[in-house]
Amino acid sequence: MTTLQQAGSAQAQRNRRRALVASVFGTAIEWYDYALYGAAASVVIGPLFFSGAGDSAASIAAFATFAVGFVARPLGGVVIGHLGDRYGRRPAMLLSIILMGIATVGIGLLPTAQSWGAWSVGLLVLFRLVQGFGAGAELTGAMTLVAEYSEPKKRGFYTSLVLSTPPLGIALATICFFLVSLPGEEVLLGWAWRIPFLISALLFVVAIYIRNKLEETPEYAKTMAAAKANADSAKLPVREVFESHTPRVILGFFAITGHNAVNYIIAVFSIGLMVSSGMDRSAALLAVTLGSLVSVLLTPLGGWLADRYGASRVLAAGNVSGVLLAFPIFWMLATDQFLFGLLAVAAGYALIIPCTSGAQGAFLTELFPVKVRFSGIAIARELNGALVAGLSPLIAAALLELGNGSITLPATYLAACCLSSVIAIYLGTRATKRQLY
Repeated sequence: MTTLQQAGSAQAQRNRRRALVASVFGTAIEWYDYALYGAAASVVIGPLFFSGAGDSAASIAAFATFAVGFVARPLGGVVIGHLGDRYGRRPAMLLSIILMGIATVGIGLLPTAQSWGAWSVGLLVLFRLVQGFGAGAELTGAMTLVAEYSEPKKRGFYTSLVLSTPPLGIALATICFFLVSLPGEEVLLGWAWRIPFLISALLFVVAIYIRNKLEETPEYAKTMAAAKANADSAKLPVREVFESHTPRVILGFFAITGHNAVNYIIAVFSIGLMVSSGMDRSAALLAVTLGSLVSVLLTPLGGWLADRYGASRVLAAGNVSGVLLAFPIFWMLATDQFLFGLLAVAAGYALIIPCTSGAQGAFLTELFPVKVRFSGIAIARELNGALVAGLSPLIAAALLELGNGSITLPATYLAACCLSSVIAIYLGTRATKRQLY
């Protein structure tokens, strides 16, 4: 290898590491923000912004504001995904992190309904929409960036490092709420709940600094140069996605349905269920924190397995586990025992999520061609986010209420989501082999 080749290889390694750090850090912040609001929805949003309603109505209203953020995610995914495919991955990822930062800090500064009445609720919804718009392309951009810097045979492992950070973000968020809840409910509802939101300001400054130094991925630059030379540049990537790749969008949507249902029911809904079943709020937050950390360690193993045995097989295996574990997880969450609650969260994050997260990056990035990859993944993921991830805690709460506290209906919903993913992956794999799309 010549000196010039060695210098080029060293630069490529630096760019790959920088891309990985920027993606991991940004993804951790995204999920910190979303889990932060999820924990707040379970604990403080109802009393602070919907105190005029009854306990059940306030809880459902709080989860509804959580779901609102997911309404904006598909639009954010389309718009920012278009920017990512048309103008480059770097500007799209900068815009995403800036919007999330503004919204999260805004929520932390927002007066409660006692001070501003309906205006505070309206601004809360607005900030959630902005937060969702920015987050609509965050994880997609991070996966795409890392995948395009990685060798195809190692995409599962490297993208799994990015996808292992959501549980870390969830853990950091629940740790923050656990700490600020220790002085008691009066202090928590008075001012302490704002602290975790305001901490985000420092995190976003660091993330913006790192991302501002990113370079465009070699795979994207090469593809765009070839497209330009052949006058084949996609002026509106989202249009090309729907005109030429709709079956891939449908497959991507259903392939991650089980993952999103499991993830958000455990991260968000489980806290309220454990508390309503008699567990102390601090203990419930601690159970989610400790249980979610398991996935941080095991998701890279899922990525390694995806590289070795195939992303679709590992993704399907995780969803099969979800079908089998849905009822045991809900049963353990509905007890008032800390150990059972911890085991329930750990079961989801040790057996289901490592497979569905570890294999997801390779599965989705290989599903779409480079010039529409950002848009295609963003559309599939964020449509699912709006219809499954964002609504799952609300659906689970409504089904629990409908069943008079019985876990049967919400557990059945969770199992059905995982089963739909298994079927989609099976049918999609067969279609790929027959080259039907």
